[in-house]
Amino acid sequence: MTVSTKLLPLLLICAACGAPSDRYPVAPPEVTETIRIGFRSVEVREVSLPTYAASDEIAQQTAGGIVKNDSNALWADAPERAVALELTRNLVKLTGAKVASDPWPFETYADARLEVRFESLIAEADGVLRSTGQYFVASETGRERAKLFELSVPYALDGGPSAIAQARGQIILDLSRLIAREGLR
Repeated sequence: MTVSTKLLPLLLICAACGAPSDRYPVAPPEVTETIRIGFRSVEVREVSLPTYAASDEIAQQTAGGIVKNDSNALWADAPERAVALELTRNLVKLTGAKVASDPWPFETYADARLEVRFESLIAEADGVLRSTGQYFVASETGRERAKLFELSVPYALDGGPSAIAQARGQIILDLSRLIAREGLR
């Protein structure tokens, strides 16, 4: 075996080790209002994101409509877990109710269960983060709801992934308000 063939595995390993990717947390926006709801407790059961939005890589749509994930810009937490926790935090602050994400950590069952299914959650080339989908509220009392949502939040195009993360925090707060007002009343 020559020296060059002995070094080949080491060179391949080193080539795979690029610069570490940056991770971007979503800072929770300030909640300044209170919304009364018709439930004492709510379980955030499931949050479903499109494949590109569930990826650790932050996605952005080009002017041509192509969705590109940036392998150098990663979310600080798994997106589906993070969005579920953001919804939970926002609903607690907005409503004062006992809200927790799945698995439900309390002995008695929640009065209502919430599921959110995103059809889209994408930073578009025009500087707007858009979100569409449907949420479902189920309860033993029969007060069940299924509603569509369509929300948008502007972000600074020159702000990069940090601006997208800030916009995601705002859009999840806006969705939380919508769910509290229309789905949990």
